[in-house]
Amino acid sequence: MTPQDASELDVEETLAMVNDRGGRPPGAPSPRSSPASSPSTPAAQASHSAKDTRHRDTPWPEARATAEHAARSVRRRTPVSVTLDDALGLVLAAPLTALTDLPSFDTSAMDGWAVAGPGPWDVRENGVLAGHAQPEPLADGEAIRIATGARVPPDATAVLRSEHGHTDEHARLHPTREVVPGQDIRPRGQECRSGDQLLPLGTLITPAVLGLAAAAGYDTVSVIRRPRAEVLVLGDELLTEGRPHDGLIRDALGPMLPPWLRALGAEVMTVRRVRDDADALYEALKNSPADLIVTTGGTASGPVDHVHPTLRRLDAELLVDGVQVRPGHPMLLARTRENQHLVGLPGNPLAAVSGLLTLAEPLLRTLAGRAAPEPYALPLKDAVHGHPRDTRLVPVTLRADQAVPLHYNGPAMLRGIAAADALAVVPPGGGRPGQVLELIDLPWATAGIQVCFT
Repeated sequence: MTPQDASELDVEETLAMVNDRGGRPPGAPSPRSSPASSPSTPAAQASHSAKDTRHRDTPWPEARATAEHAARSVRRRTPVSVTLDDALGLVLAAPLTALTDLPSFDTSAMDGWAVAGPGPWDVRENGVLAGHAQPEPLADGEAIRIATGARVPPDATAVLRSEHGHTDEHARLHPTREVVPGQDIRPRGQECRSGDQLLPLGTLITPAVLGLAAAAGYDTVSVIRRPRAEVLVLGDELLTEGRPHDGLIRDALGPMLPPWLRALGAEVMTVRRVRDDADALYEALKNSPADLIVTTGGTASGPVDHVHPTLRRLDAELLVDGVQVRPGHPMLLARTRENQHLVGLPGNPLAAVSGLLTLAEPLLRTLAGRAAPEPYALPLKDAVHGHPRDTRLVPVTLRADQAVPLHYNGPAMLRGIAAADALAVVPPGGGRPGQVLELIDLPWATAGIQVCFT
């Protein structure tokens, strides 16, 4: 596929190709977990209007699969072309195909002399530097000084490194070791030929990918644009600065969620604070241009929990209304209108993290065109308490191929997650020492995602 073909490729096709290359959809079973419902099953597709008062907690694996399936239902979007300066952290919407041979001419791999035929050689005056025009051909028995990256003269048979030769008083070059034809010459097309596919579509654009694209002749690349996200922080009790006082608490989610969402592939448009007022929330949701709205708090049934009533007022479709996971049980996922979704996070900080990784991560990852991460698991170092019926997500550090559970893992606590490398997926009933559990990496512990913090 040529760069021009990118306009013919829609995001839905791209995502299908990405997932064909491998990667487990969120919610699919790991080798050590129980099977989950497929997004195509009636259970995973079950949804209802927000006007419907029925409530069914969704199993945790099914909730993740439902979020991914929701992203796949988004109307097709055309890839966009961006400059290399703006491409970091995005995903290729078309294969990266070489626009030139690499290298595009025979080049010297070392500083030394370009030589022709067997030695010793008569050394020409001057020399060949990188970036200069092609030098005159060499005749057998001739040599010329050459710099790394410079064009090799026609008819040169090898490059002799500076440390492997010396000149005498007659400007004759003598080798100090055997010279093999072709040594230390990078021939044209050694890395690739024009038209070769260098990287497949769906590749996350890292700094190394940017370097390869530039070397291959690109000024712009075709990418899947980041899904736009808006964060609505709900609550009259939240402070934006200073210490907690008089029943008021600091807002921890306003500073935490935007960089986390960026790490998951989103473009965060804005963070807005919305008071505990149903009309204010309605206006904020009604007028949001985001692909994903993330709300914090208000997902339960308290006197100022306005999320459910507002979704009913908007005639939104609830896809997930409560998940069998602790912390974070009262999270939700809704389709507010065509191509727009809302993830309602609980107000407690660690519960909100649970909701973020359960619902927002698979939805944003799929919208951004990223492949699902390969599952992995490690044995527990210590026992972990479990919930009688629900999955638990517990912060852990990784030490010597073991997952070490951290304390301070209550729904309102961030001390544990701040020191964690991953979250362990603890089945109902808990985990015993040595039991192998699936792990969910955190963005700052995953090198391949760090580029998305920028």
